[in-house]
Amino acid sequence: MLPLAVPADGGSGYVPPSIHDFFPPAVLWEGTPFEFNRIILVRLIAMVALLAVFVVGARRAALVPGRFQNVLEMGLDFVRNSIVYETLGEKLGKKYVGIITTIFFAIFFFNITGVVPFLNIAGTSVIGMPLVFAAWVFVLYLGAAIKKLGLGTFLKTSLFPPGVPKVMYILLTPIEFLQVFFLRPATLTIRLLANMIAGHLLLALCYSATSYLLFEASGGLKPLGVLTFAGGAMFFGLEVFVAALQAYVFAILTAVYLQMVLEPEH
Repeated sequence: MLPLAVPADGGSGYVPPSIHDFFPPAVLWEGTPFEFNRIILVRLIAMVALLAVFVVGARRAALVPGRFQNVLEMGLDFVRNSIVYETLGEKLGKKYVGIITTIFFAIFFFNITGVVPFLNIAGTSVIGMPLVFAAWVFVLYLGAAIKKLGLGTFLKTSLFPPGVPKVMYILLTPIEFLQVFFLRPATLTIRLLANMIAGHLLLALCYSATSYLLFEASGGLKPLGVLTFAGGAMFFGLEVFVAALQAYVFAILTAVYLQMVLEPEH
């Protein structure tokens, strides 16, 4: 890619963000299954922050909640009432509210690291973490369905929808098989991954361009740095919203998939 402009001081020019941002060099144990790099460090920080927030919130819980406790309770109430109970109903939802709440907040904390200074990349912007969450949901809804319906009944209701002419099963059964066993986990993974990659690239593009325009570009181009900085601020706010939105989408799809296999008549 060509530089945005010729540096005023003979510097190296504008270096745009690239896919290499998502594959940082190893810090420890390079070339082994336990390779440790910046992405792993970001994920560990997000996990510690998540645990710390809820441990502190639980230890400081009071009958008259303070501001911190209020925020936590609002988040928990939102997931319980607006995602789990709204989708699964209260009776069935009580069984799954804990795990769906965990999924929601874990994904949010891994997503939000993309806008945290000095971290600057989402823990879910590399496929490993979205794939782990999708596999977790996949095992959850398959296990719940088989436990309730039995393997044979589950396969029958999933692959051979009732009320359909038998000749249509030639077409429908392969489609249903792909949807249940491949497309649901794949779309969960790709949706989360793609949004986090796009958000990082947009922010990196705006702020790297701002740095170049303000400090390296020739005088006539320097004012454009104000525009790229404003664009970065706008995308910063958008990325915070997307981090929460993707956690919501992942959690509600988890509830929807559970509802589809546990109460297929609805």
